[in-house]
Amino acid sequence: YGATEAPAVEEKEEEEEELRRRLKYFFMSPCDKYRARGRRPVKLGLQLAKILLVTVQLILFGLSNQMVVTFKEENTIAFKHLFLKDYVDGADDSYAVYTQHDLYDRVFYAVDKYLAIPNETIGRYAYVRGQSGSNQSALMLCQQYYRRGRIDPANDTFNIDPKIVTDCLGVDPEDPHPLPPELDRSYKNFTFKFHKLINVTIQFKLKAINIQTIINNEIPDCYTFTITITFDNKAHSGRVKIHLNNRADIKECKDHSVFGRGDNSFRLFFDVVVIVVCSLSFILCARSIIRGLMLQHEFSQFFQRRYNQSVCLSDRMEFLNGWYILLVISDVLTVLGTIMKIGIESKNIADYDVCSILLGTSTLLVWVGVIRYLTFFQKYNILIVTLRVALPNVIRFCCCVAVIYLGYCFCGWIVLGPYHVKHQCEGETPMSQLHAYIAECKDSPKSGKYRRDSASTCSVFCCCERAPLQDNTMLVN
Repeated sequence: YGATEAPAVEEKEEEEEELRRRLKYFFMSPCDKYRARGRRPVKLGLQLAKILLVTVQLILFGLSNQMVVTFKEENTIAFKHLFLKDYVDGADDSYAVYTQHDLYDRVFYAVDKYLAIPNETIGRYAYVRGQSGSNQSALMLCQQYYRRGRIDPANDTFNIDPKIVTDCLGVDPEDPHPLPPELDRSYKNFTFKFHKLINVTIQFKLKAINIQTIINNEIPDCYTFTITITFDNKAHSGRVKIHLNNRADIKECKDHSVFGRGDNSFRLFFDVVVIVVCSLSFILCARSIIRGLMLQHEFSQFFQRRYNQSVCLSDRMEFLNGWYILLVISDVLTVLGTIMKIGIESKNIADYDVCSILLGTSTLLVWVGVIRYLTFFQKYNILIVTLRVALPNVIRFCCCVAVIYLGYCFCGWIVLGPYHVKHQCEGETPMSQLHAYIAECKDSPKSGKYRRDSASTCSVFCCCERAPLQDNTMLVN
């Protein structure tokens, strides 16, 4: 009986030792795995190659996206100078009118400039006319006001109906079918109801083509700008604020032809290589995650069968490698972003913002994933382990700081918020009366007007020339 039981015990010990050996190998670093079995760190080399490829891809796309953003921003600035009379850069918050005449003047100025676009603008723009069969015109001039409003400050009385009424007038450039005189409603005759006026809006669309993308060997995009000029009088404070908003819609041009445009096959080949590398990385990391889950299940069953104990949750989570999950997410985002990038470059889609979010987030995750490989070095591992241990306390500290900050924000918003505009000038540093008085002096230090007639000596403590008598005088004063 004893001879029969001994092989069974020995077999169990060998099974346990084999499982213990597999667990130890599972948690080894790639360098230790190479020493143990001669296994080459394929995932490590693949991740390093992916970092290089994804970073280069992000830089190339960033240059193209920068041109798109710059084109929109520069057009917005151009529209402000074209349609807003006497506009100055940086004066968005302070640009306003205060008289009825100025309001009419600004509105009619914007409409006149819109009608004169083909003859005045440096950029090449085209009108977007209203669709046939609809009541929409190329330009819509609208005013919103209360349905009934009577305000009498002299008697401290008012009568307001809060229902809002919208009154619009369409303006079309070079209308091929002019209306008869009795039906013609010229925008010059548009009357504003100032006593109950809420706002006046001018909305129209313009088309343009961004040809600067040819520099990056790309086909130009076609843009449709929706410009909205708002004259805001909802405060009824005597100050009508003026804002111009520009929304850009990008789409593929219908018939594009660029003479001498180079071949774009290299960039397409590069994107395909990125997709292949990320797909291989996804497969290897997903396989490692699945193997870890299978080993966890096997270890849990063995522990339950051998020691009649269940494995705690924290030990189970040790088999789930968070770095691999991070890399899998980055691979998915990179593949999706690269597919969108190929579609953008082939002019099938124009979602630059979504593509930039996908590629930017994936690149961030890839670089964060490099931290895992730094743990293989002892000095870096100590730092990372310290950060891991201190992270819960840091999060608690951040929560406490966030609560205090939110309380300060709400308090500051209520107490100091209403007075914020009065204590600052747009684009300027606040000045006291003394500094404002000194600033009126335009003489530079090198003008020579600060020198006195007496001889001066050079001081080793100051680079400025100063006479001894002046020093004594200054000390006495």
